[in-house]
Amino acid sequence: MTPDATLPAGTDLAVRVRGLRKSYRVGRATVRDAVAGVDLDVARGEILALLGPNGAGKSTTTEVLEGIRHRDAGEVDVLGRDPWQAPLSWRARVGVVLQDTSEPVDLTVAELVHHWTRLSPHPRDADEVIDLVGLTEKARARVPSLSGGQRRRLDVALAVVGRPELLFLDEPTTGFDPAARRAFWDFVEGLREEGTTILLTTHYLDEAARLADRVAVIAGGRLVACDPPETLGGALREESTVTWRDADGLAHAHATRTPTRLVRSLPTGPDGEVTDLQVARLSLEDVYLHLIGGAADDARVADPATPTDDLEEAVR
Repeated sequence: MTPDATLPAGTDLAVRVRGLRKSYRVGRATVRDAVAGVDLDVARGEILALLGPNGAGKSTTTEVLEGIRHRDAGEVDVLGRDPWQAPLSWRARVGVVLQDTSEPVDLTVAELVHHWTRLSPHPRDADEVIDLVGLTEKARARVPSLSGGQRRRLDVALAVVGRPELLFLDEPTTGFDPAARRAFWDFVEGLREEGTTILLTTHYLDEAARLADRVAVIAGGRLVACDPPETLGGALREESTVTWRDADGLAHAHATRTPTRLVRSLPTGPDGEVTDLQVARLSLEDVYLHLIGGAADDARVADPATPTDDLEEAVR
């Protein structure tokens, strides 16, 4: 597929990937392709969500883009540089929120964030960032005393305090309660309005639908789709499923691209109604499962408290 098919011609790209490959040796003889020829574009100022089942290659791909993992083959351009060979000045332009929080340091939240402002040439105001991530009441608390969700917010604060042009968010809302997740979404949307480019990996499909300008789906180490959430799946999203019960009480379900015509043709009861009539289009979850081949996956729609496993553990 053409990775920039949904981007206007001449779009300014923050990330350009062509033919990315990365393999891991499993045991003595078996080589597994974690990433098998991925092409990917991320426009400046957009939020792109990267979805895929366990072991699909999401974490490996983002680690290559972050410059912390070497690739076997392919061209990778991130903010105009090869991330594996990029200088420290490039790293100051990139923010990273890893899937796992780092070991806590015996500093307060305020001390740690203020310290990080001294590492950036153009930092945000530390107290403003602490407030933006909802940690003002914990500013004087020491990091080891924070809950998992609060530690996650601190990770985000440290990643954005340097005003990065490009922000990598790897499962950022793991451990957040529903209210905290929605507050964080508002914060991320504010970063986009400021022009920050964001690459988001998530298992929460509602998060991708809310935040992403485009959704890229990786399965088996390959990019299988990359479109806006509302059009992901192409023709699949044009199809509706009509369900109803006939006069004998038997249930029927029919997939069609002309649901209105089908409903008009259904026999009605004495009251002029069709029993248990429903018309539904495929959800983002339905499309996602179709794109990955219906494989078992831990995509989460309604349980933000569920812990997230390391997606690439099987191939590292």
